[in-house]
Amino acid sequence: MVKNIRFEKISLKERLVTTIFGGIPNIFFGKNIRNLVYRSLLSRIGNSVNIQHFVELIGTPSIEIGNQVSLLKGVQINALGHPNNKIHIKDRARLERGVDIRSLYDTHIIIDENAYIGPYVVIAGTGDIKIGKNCLIAPHCGIFANNHIFSDPTRLIEEQGTTSKGIVIEDDCWLGHNVTVTDGVKIGKGSIIGAGSVVNKNIPPFSIAVGTPVRIIRNRLDRQTSNLSTSIKSKMQN
Repeated sequence: MVKNIRFEKISLKERLVTTIFGGIPNIFFGKNIRNLVYRSLLSRIGNSVNIQHFVELIGTPSIEIGNQVSLLKGVQINALGHPNNKIHIKDRARLERGVDIRSLYDTHIIIDENAYIGPYVVIAGTGDIKIGKNCLIAPHCGIFANNHIFSDPTRLIEEQGTTSKGIVIEDDCWLGHNVTVTDGVKIGKGSIIGAGSVVNKNIPPFSIAVGTPVRIIRNRLDRQTSNLSTSIKSKMQN
């Protein structure tokens, strides 16, 4: 599906919230103030939410935040670009500092319950993205649900639009440091992806996969896997 992305301007209310209240440290009741203000802007915000200073929430009517969610310093969640965009951060999810989530065009992004998104992870695309329950996404991972069209060499790449199929990372997956997940991929439940890998194909449930491009080296359900963890320490980082 070809999509042409339309970028909207940040609303005045959102800009005021970020400017006036965004930089107040939690120690000076910044968390309580931000939670109170965002209740009037967000689609939904749950109880006991921790929004630290310098967090940016853009396109707030399309953003839903569950109970006991933590958004640490410098997180940006951007749902602008299309009226049907939706970003849902579910209960007890934790987004570490510098996480960047962008719903670009008629896109739904779901971070499911108790998921951990490490520092400086980028999650973006024109395709839908779902990260399952209890997933661990290590620092500097990139999850990108779109590709540029480049078939016509006489035209600029940015003028040719994009395609998108979407990405699904099922429950209880662990992605090591600096993993890249490309569009159209499904990573099965309980899978482990080694640090620095590029995931450009579907991964069956309970797989252990490493490399660029990724290759499956073992399945966690195999009997021989019980002592495997020590042999792959050099390939994994949390």
